[in-house]
Amino acid sequence: MTSKLAVVGAGAAGAAAAYVLRDTPVDVTVFEKSRGVCGRAATRRKDECTYEYGANYLKADDDRVTELVTQTLPTEGLVDIDDPVYAFERDGDIGEGRDGDEHKWTYEAGITQLAKRLFAETDATVHNGVRVETLDREADGWRVHAADGTDHGRYDGLLLTPPAPQTADLLGEAAWDHDDCRDLRQTVASVPYRTVVSGMLHYPFELDVPWYAAVNTDKAHDIGWLAREECKAGHVPDGESLLLVQMNEGWSVANYDAHPDRLLSEIAQRTAHLLDDDRLTEPDWTDHQHWRYAQPEETVDRGALAHAADHDLYFAGDWVAEEPRLHAAVRNGLEVGQTVAEQL
Repeated sequence: MTSKLAVVGAGAAGAAAAYVLRDTPVDVTVFEKSRGVCGRAATRRKDECTYEYGANYLKADDDRVTELVTQTLPTEGLVDIDDPVYAFERDGDIGEGRDGDEHKWTYEAGITQLAKRLFAETDATVHNGVRVETLDREADGWRVHAADGTDHGRYDGLLLTPPAPQTADLLGEAAWDHDDCRDLRQTVASVPYRTVVSGMLHYPFELDVPWYAAVNTDKAHDIGWLAREECKAGHVPDGESLLLVQMNEGWSVANYDAHPDRLLSEIAQRTAHLLDDDRLTEPDWTDHQHWRYAQPEETVDRGALAHAADHDLYFAGDWVAEEPRLHAAVRNGLEVGQTVAEQL
């Protein structure tokens, strides 16, 4: 007998769960509010450049995920970033970091290939441009309603993968009058998130530095992360530089509503100062992204979510995993997919 599962969110965790369920009697339907997939592991293209402006790469920090990416899924265009990640503190002095020789994977076509390749192995139906707004708990399952009023039908199970604050909002709007709903909402809503403003700065020359990225380890600098997309094969034409600059929480919150021109000018000024290179104050093109819920500062108490399965309700994502990283979100999606297969 076939069961029906609704998945809210087509990010890495949702894609991984759908992948696990590909050979089971579970019919998966995914609802994604954006036009693409892979959530905050996001890719854009401009002027012959491909760049990640959310999660930058997938770490080789989990054997199951590593085997999935390097052996099971198609590996065409898989990129291993060779250059290291350096570190700096408040004083801005950039020195060698601690990542050693660990692998850092992305794809020539961009990190969104991760979710695209996972979904391609499944028969899951993915509805893009659908913002789920209301969830009705019925006697025999869940009913999904979109923001435009469309009733997308009944499902035997429901998997929620958006960032914790958005998941809490969905639970708050759910037509489910049960103490467990209130308890779950409070548990999910308690996960704190970091807000990040990202700026992309392009230059018609290449920087001469020995690192792929530099991370601020004490969170006391305005810049939290600075990465060179030209270190990823196939991302940036030879002789050019494209910097991804992700600002720390304090600066991002204070400048979140600033005009983009001022925002990017300030980011370029701070980048030039950090790298001691005045040329960087004048990029020849720019881009930006605001992430209200960029990364969870903590992960949820998974034990407090366990009883949700009694109501055919499941959760997955970096806020549910043991650590807030892309590889952990994939692993968590695989684990939750297996749980759904066993219980639904």
